[in-house]
Amino acid sequence: MPIFKITDSNKWQIKLVLLVVASIIVFFILFYTNKLVNELVQREKESVQLYADVYRRYTNLNTNPEDIDFLVTKLSNLIKFPMIMTDENDNPIYPFESYTLNINFKPKWTTEDKRNYLKRLINKIKDDYPPIVIYNENGEVFAKFYYTHSTLIERLKFFPLIEILVAFVFILFGYLAFKNIKKSEESKLWVGMAKEAAHQLGTPLSSLLAWLEILRNNYDQKLPTEEIIKEMEQDVQRLQTISERFSKIGSKAEKIRVNLIELINVVVEYIEKRLPHLGKKIEIVKHFPDKQIFADVNPVLFSWTVENLLKNAFEAIENREGKIEIKIIETKKKILLLFTDNGKGMTSTQRRNAFQPGFTTKTRGWGIGLTFCKRIVEDYHNSKIYIKDSSPGKGTTIVIELPNKFPVV
Repeated sequence: MPIFKITDSNKWQIKLVLLVVASIIVFFILFYTNKLVNELVQREKESVQLYADVYRRYTNLNTNPEDIDFLVTKLSNLIKFPMIMTDENDNPIYPFESYTLNINFKPKWTTEDKRNYLKRLINKIKDDYPPIVIYNENGEVFAKFYYTHSTLIERLKFFPLIEILVAFVFILFGYLAFKNIKKSEESKLWVGMAKEAAHQLGTPLSSLLAWLEILRNNYDQKLPTEEIIKEMEQDVQRLQTISERFSKIGSKAEKIRVNLIELINVVVEYIEKRLPHLGKKIEIVKHFPDKQIFADVNPVLFSWTVENLLKNAFEAIENREGKIEIKIIETKKKILLLFTDNGKGMTSTQRRNAFQPGFTTKTRGWGIGLTFCKRIVEDYHNSKIYIKDSSPGKGTTIVIELPNKFPVV
């Protein structure tokens, strides 16, 4: 069951929360990646520092050159980023291939081309990464080691942007898909509403046309005028009810204190009058408390919900005989309305999709009856409606939960 309901009044709050959450996620991605890049840069700097220290020892005559050469070779293999060794005046030391690491010289380049390339590279990287300077025993600058970050760090710098871009693309596609689904559902709902309106208007209009035809063909005969007028008044009243129902959809429906037992009895009486004309023998059994049960509802819309549920239950009974039970249970906090039929029931897939616009198991169904019920109960009454139990061949139980604002002791 839904815990949080999306309404027009809180949509901006939901959007704000999503924006804040997205901003926090982006911030942490950038923060973590930047932290990781800084750590890698520090490690590369330490590698250059170690290389420089080893090289300085290499120049010490008291040090075993074979050991130092071994260490320099090992360190050179571990360093995966560009490094240039210069003299105290930032001039690259010749031969360049021996005093640089991970520098790609083109085969056609002359010695001067290589020197100029290295100088340009030094000028480019020295502002971002100050050189590691080593001194001789006299405290004079012996050499400088210029370096820049590796390709891994370069990729990591762009990684958050790629992540954010990919996430944005997924969110965009998700939004467009959600928008299309919502648009499709709205389209189905509007089509269904038009068909439902035509269907509901058809019965009383056909009846009125029939009465007019009787009056036209028998105007010179004595007819039971009072009875005809009464029937026509009922048809007109039905048209008014239908008009009022559809006028409530999309507008703010006012709720009043209503006796649920009386409201349901009126709807049941209307349904029972139609049963003999539908070719089925359906028994509607009511299990109501002895006391009155009041709820804060819109009587027009809520009676429509009850009528839709009873019609659905009736159509679910494929046999010529069946039973529909209506039960009201009152607790301190809730009023439960249970509608049970012994019809064909639903599969688990059908149960999940039962309230979706356009979904129907009937050959000529429009799939909006339960959609209307859900909208009326949840959106207009801030209550719950759900399928409590249903399985093929064993019938269905649908429950409406209303808040009990008027408990009667």
